Amino acid sequence: MPIVPDNLRFSEDHLWAGEAAGLWRIGITDYAQDHLGDVVEVTPPPVGAPVTVGEPCGVIESTKSVSDLIAPLTGTVEHVNDALAGSPELVNSDPYEQGWIFEVRAEPGGLADQLARLVSPDGYRQLTGE
Repeated sequence: MPIVPDNLRFSEDHLWAGEAAGLWRIGITDYAQDHLGDVVEVTPPPVGAPVTVGEPCGVIESTKSVSDLIAPLTGTVEHVNDALAGSPELVNSDPYEQGWIFEVRAEPGGLADQLARLVSPDGYRQLTGE
């Protein structure tokens, strides 16, 4: 059964968002990494790039497929997880800690509405049938 932490919010595109020191840390869910298979490359959005909720902002490649990363929040990319460049398998082994992908400074004006559209942990469990 996939891990679904209770302190995160989830998109229907299987990304998670969690607040980290005023920023929003983004990654793919345990459910998604399991279905992708072995992750071989992660291309996050570049630092300084704007991302828009619901829009592609990066790519994740596995032995099974290539998938777009769909931004769960609107904002500006402040950090990317540089460790993934040399160890993309961290997304598989530790998707919620070492395998995070990027951090966004969310635009405060629409943040409450964007967070309201994300799914709660229980909702995500229902979405995935887990």
